[in-house]
Amino acid sequence: MKNEDWKKKLTPEQYQILCEKGTEAPFSGKYVHTKDKGVYQCVACGAELFSSDTKFDSGTGWPSFSEVMVNDKIELVSDNSQGTKRTEVICKNCGGHLGHVFDDGPTPTGKRYCINSACLNLEKKE
Repeated sequence: MKNEDWKKKLTPEQYQILCEKGTEAPFSGKYVHTKDKGVYQCVACGAELFSSDTKFDSGTGWPSFSEVMVNDKIELVSDNSQGTKRTEVICKNCGGHLGHVFDDGPTPTGKRYCINSACLNLEKKE
């Protein structure tokens, strides 16, 4: 997707995070404390990324998930920016930056996908 198309579709905050690899302030995102059931989708392209069943309160200030719904929906890329080694999470469908994954999550995966709320849309299910 061209930058002009992204700018038309996304809010300025979404554009800054998805396209410029930004982040939202901790505890400011709309899904940090959400306990609603459903599927979290990429706000840019609609790809189904995370189930609410894998969401947990990590205390970090961002929505956290222990696993991805379908592994081929994301791409993991080494990120050495900001003087630290991290693993960036990218939507494989549209290339948008979603957040980072860490190895300090709950069992059985041990993963914590730390994702910006602004990158997500929750498709609620009863």
